[in-house]
Amino acid sequence: MTAGTTGQRPPEPDWLAMTTEDLIAYRDAENRFRASAAARAVTGEPDPDAVLEWRELALPGRALAARVSRPAGPDGGALPLVLHVHGGGFVGTAVQSDWVTSHLAARLPAVVVSVEHRLVAPDHPLPDAVADGWDALRHLLGNAGQWGIDPARVAVFGESCGGLISALTAIRAREAGLPLRAQVLVNPAVDVTGAMFDHPSITEYAHTPTLGLPVLRLFRRLAVPPGTDSRALSPLHAGDPGGLAPALVVVPTHDPVADHGRRYAERLDAAGTPVRLAEYPGAGHAFLSTPGLAPQAVAARAEILGFLRTSFAA
Repeated sequence: MTAGTTGQRPPEPDWLAMTTEDLIAYRDAENRFRASAAARAVTGEPDPDAVLEWRELALPGRALAARVSRPAGPDGGALPLVLHVHGGGFVGTAVQSDWVTSHLAARLPAVVVSVEHRLVAPDHPLPDAVADGWDALRHLLGNAGQWGIDPARVAVFGESCGGLISALTAIRAREAGLPLRAQVLVNPAVDVTGAMFDHPSITEYAHTPTLGLPVLRLFRRLAVPPGTDSRALSPLHAGDPGGLAPALVVVPTHDPVADHGRRYAERLDAAGTPVRLAEYPGAGHAFLSTPGLAPQAVAARAEILGFLRTSFAA
């Protein structure tokens, strides 16, 4: 994915009637828009004190593009790593998160790597995207010297479906004995079981402009095909959540999946994992990626920066 020039956003499709061909066409058009200069009015401008570039991650059996943000200026030695996973599920690009990822890179400072994970589709269910998050982390830590990162100061950070991927990556890191300093989960969709629609916030905000119930139903149909163990893909239903990296869970209140984040924060807290739940009244889903529309994004970005700065200093 490279920065595009298409300033025209595609019309919203009929989500429930969408075919595979419709999905691919819409995704390509929407991602061209999100990567365009015209979209910056919504997604925000990158931090001028950060340098952004595309790099390739050579993962087992595949290569993935990654959007890398670093602080501008002279090389100051190994930096903390923040592995970022953008939201969208079946649509989305790392470019849509440049506003927040470049800011973290410049202000922490840190190397922020935003992975272009495989988007959910009939040929790529959710386990593929989950594997991309985990394999990207292992690749970066296995090549820490080449990337200029400090493997002792690592955090994961994800938004929406990326929050789910990041939460599962944190769980895998604990199981592998790989210490993380922090996990940041922003409007995370952490329940893809059949119960994911039973949370009260789903009913209350089923038809918000930023995320509606038809989109969530399409996401689950694509993400969890028949025969898939949905509990294994749902951090909310994972086994013991104790001993995980300290978490910041950011919840916009006007979001269908707001209760996903709230319930996950409660589970972490009950298991003794340090967690901070930060709610942003009036904000909708994906607000952190749309600072041009959501004024709450500025305060959320500052809270994330402060949380990570403290985590890396510990």
